[in-house]
Amino acid sequence: MTKILTAMNRRSFLAQTGATLATTALAGFSGCVPSIATGRLPDLIWGRRGLSEGRLMKPRAMTIDEKDHIYVVDLTGRIQVFDSEGVYLRGWRTPIIEQGKPLGLAIGIDGNVIVADTHYFRVLFYSRDGVLDESRTIGGVNGDEPSQFQFVTDAIQAPNGHFYIGHYGQSDMIQEFDPAGQFVRRWGTQGSEPGQFSRPQTLVLDKSGLLWVTDSCNHRIQVFSLEGLEPKLERIWGTAGSAAGELQYPYGMDFDADGTLLIAEFGNHRVQRFTREGKSLELWGGAGKEPGQFTNPWALIVNSKRQLHVLDSMNHRVQRFQLAS
Repeated sequence: MTKILTAMNRRSFLAQTGATLATTALAGFSGCVPSIATGRLPDLIWGRRGLSEGRLMKPRAMTIDEKDHIYVVDLTGRIQVFDSEGVYLRGWRTPIIEQGKPLGLAIGIDGNVIVADTHYFRVLFYSRDGVLDESRTIGGVNGDEPSQFQFVTDAIQAPNGHFYIGHYGQSDMIQEFDPAGQFVRRWGTQGSEPGQFSRPQTLVLDKSGLLWVTDSCNHRIQVFSLEGLEPKLERIWGTAGSAAGELQYPYGMDFDADGTLLIAEFGNHRVQRFTREGKSLELWGGAGKEPGQFTNPWALIVNSKRQLHVLDSMNHRVQRFQLAS
């Protein structure tokens, strides 16, 4: 049974039969259906198009805190906070959106909200109640020099307090800053060779300290060791396509509790699960508006209960999938 939650009410509807579900969930795939494709269905769908509290307009990024509260930023520059059932809790707006809206969200080690204010070439820091700490802003200047940015895609904080910030434009790279926001180092250039990037969209640190990057327009994943004077490329995998194991604009990424990697493919309108070495284990979705289908999924996160939340951007909603048996 899937629950559909709107800003006005909750209602349940009877799921279709298993055969119908599998057919529906795989709509949008061309050719033969890969044997690993599954008909996963959400147990909860929440959000609807709109400007009022709890509604969404092309949501672009999300993150989660230790209470499993979900933070979502959309095309209006609103950051809204929801509980694990999709109930609206609070929200605020970024200072200015005329040039564009944020593309990345994260929770810092101090519990504050980190915002990649993409089109203003900077990273903002908020309390969980939406109070902006202007003294902590990193960047703000459009350029190619250290501490300057093009379009900021994501910003995360490591356990040691250091920040890693990705950006794309005329120069696609990652920059590192110390806990005080001072520049440390940077790496990468625009291109398709190993160690180069074409829109490094999402950054994730794993438990061993490796930095995982969705190199989106190169349709691949790059993984870096951060030890030593220069980051070291540890592995790289992924090719463009729609078959199992291939990627089409990987945007969102997070680890499941079992150590496998879940990726939201903006271009293939699906979610795919991989081993850390890049072997495809499972995929589901397809273009559409039905439960289990997606239209340009932009981000995903896994909570403490192994519930996967997928930001179904162009459907203006979030779909939740239970990963634990």
